[in-house]
Amino acid sequence: MFKEFKDFVLRGNVLDLAVAVIIGGAFGKIVASLVNDIFMPLIGLALGGVDFSSLSVTVGEASINYGLFIQAIVDFLIIALVIFLLVKAVNRMSKKPAPAEPTTKECPFCFTVVPLKATRCPHCTSEIK
Repeated sequence: MFKEFKDFVLRGNVLDLAVAVIIGGAFGKIVASLVNDIFMPLIGLALGGVDFSSLSVTVGEASINYGLFIQAIVDFLIIALVIFLLVKAVNRMSKKPAPAEPTTKECPFCFTVVPLKATRCPHCTSEIK
């Protein structure tokens, strides 16, 4: 059982996923700092000096911090944009497979698909050149 577990953990996919999760967590902290420390103060300044982290509404004894929710939305939008641009760049760099050679052709009389080497259509029995 230990050998099976070791084989499972040491497979390339599991290690790649573990590295991706760790890097994703670190990237999330960088984006959170970018949003909280750079973008949100600039957006707040453009909107007349609004501090989004302190925006809240009190309902009874509950405090609804909608400013923090706005910051979370901006975090998400930035992360989604970066991931979109990254996937788009990787897709552009990856090789597109060459189109496969055709193995069939269409009968010009009945439009049935026949093998490329066929000289007579099996459906209408017409001679194919």
